[in-house]
Amino acid sequence: MANNQYSNKTASGTDIQHVKQKNAQASSGKYGTEFASETDVQHVKRQNAQASANKNQNSSR
Repeated sequence: MANNQYSNKTASGTDIQHVKQKNAQASSGKYGTEFASETDVQHVKRQNAQASANKNQNSSR
């Protein structure tokens, strides 16, 4: 890692500035939050319950 002391990349070649930028976007709520408001929680819970019931029914056969 001493070779990368003055580089903008890690030993594996990851761009440090790019990662920092993505982390800042994620923590500031600019990335991904638009999907959270569109999720119908009750619908997802019903689907999960139905899937679980189907799984239990199929495993008992």
